[in-house]
Amino acid sequence: MSAWTAIVLRDLRAHYSGGGAVLPVVFFLLVATLFPFAVGPDGVLLAKIGGGALWMAALLAALLPVDRLLAPDAEGGVLDQYCVRGLSDEGVAAAKIIAHWLGFGPPLMIAALPAAALLRLDGPTLALLEAGLAIGTPALAALGLLTSALTLGLRGAGALAGLLMLPLAVPLLIFGAGSFGGDGMGAIKLLAATSLLLLAVAPFGAGAALRAARE
Repeated sequence: MSAWTAIVLRDLRAHYSGGGAVLPVVFFLLVATLFPFAVGPDGVLLAKIGGGALWMAALLAALLPVDRLLAPDAEGGVLDQYCVRGLSDEGVAAAKIIAHWLGFGPPLMIAALPAAALLRLDGPTLALLEAGLAIGTPALAALGLLTSALTLGLRGAGALAGLLMLPLAVPLLIFGAGSFGGDGMGAIKLLAATSLLLLAVAPFGAGAALRAARE
């Protein structure tokens, strides 16, 4: 087993054993449950704006565990041990992005099924939602890890992480919600391009931030 696989499996065990996988899903479903009370029981209106509401819920759900992605390992000296063993900060960041996505991405996609029923989304809209989440949640994981690295060791890191991550995630929200409009496939392609860009940049940005925090 490679060191990178071991990091992914270690983070996944910590995520699921600590209940970290439950909170984003519960938050996502709570938004889907409460949203109809806010806008009323109009099924046509819910079907029209429900996809965008679920995208917003997915974005906020991805933000919930950001302050715990790196801080426990930094405080426990785990990140220093990775460095001593010769593991690159960029590689560690990439492995943690994978683990973070596996911890919240697939559960959110599963939770989208009952959420879509609550918001009365039809089959094609649900398919677009699932496709968008499959493409966009890896980028949300990358943004979450990058934000966690940039705020590592700072006072009030949780609040700062939210202020930093939300503006950066706006393109994902726009293209994800835009997939329910007239040019759905065009929005999906832009979402994929944005996701690939963030996935390519995030490990290097997070690696640089980890080195700066260590110094």
